[in-house]
Amino acid sequence: HPRPHLDSLTTRERDILAALGRGLSNADIAAELAITEATAKTHVSRVLAKLDCTSRVQAAIIAKEAGLA
Repeated sequence: HPRPHLDSLTTRERDILAALGRGLSNADIAAELAITEATAKTHVSRVLAKLDCTSRVQAAIIAKEAGLA
């Protein structure tokens, strides 16, 4: 299927996508980016929605294909 448009992601969302690509949990993402776990969860949800992913695994694959992970 067509490659999702990563252009729609903010810089922070790209950071989140890269973290997903490395298999980080919400807690790990929060610690790494110095944000709360709730904020990390919100960002993850937005990234999944923007990339039309149904799971973190799908997002991780996209991150790896895009060379972000």
